[in-house]
Amino acid sequence: MNRREFLKCSGACAGASMAGISVAGPSAAGQQPPPPPPPLPGQAAPADPRSPQVLRPRYEFEVEIVEGKCEPHQAGQTIKYPDEKGRICPWLMDAMNGAIRVLEHGGTLPWLYAGTPYQKVIDPNGLTTEFIRCPDPTRVVVAKISRRRVA
Repeated sequence: MNRREFLKCSGACAGASMAGISVAGPSAAGQQPPPPPPPLPGQAAPADPRSPQVLRPRYEFEVEIVEGKCEPHQAGQTIKYPDEKGRICPWLMDAMNGAIRVLEHGGTLPWLYAGTPYQKVIDPNGLTTEFIRCPDPTRVVVAKISRRRVA
């Protein structure tokens, strides 16, 4: 279709397409969409929707307040995540969110805090820990997130 033909029918075509009516005629109605392009070299082929899905590992999470005190939290308090997520204050939850997302998907954050009281444990098949400080400027609260793999 050239530009002039397009502009003549643009209003009618737009209205028809919004209504779900084919304006191109009967030949276009029976057409199949083109097949997807083949993958580029070094790129994985798209997964077959009929193939079995790979299950990623499941984890349990626990948040322990290891240092500090504020209105909803005090040192020694433990919270099951996500079951008791509502018990975590918004400041601390926002600070932990990124680390929890990484840990949920089997990842770890690269720093170890070696030689500090916050030294991490990283074991992909067992316990992994991460320490997060609350950003509330009026309080000093440090939480330890523990991830345990569930069989």
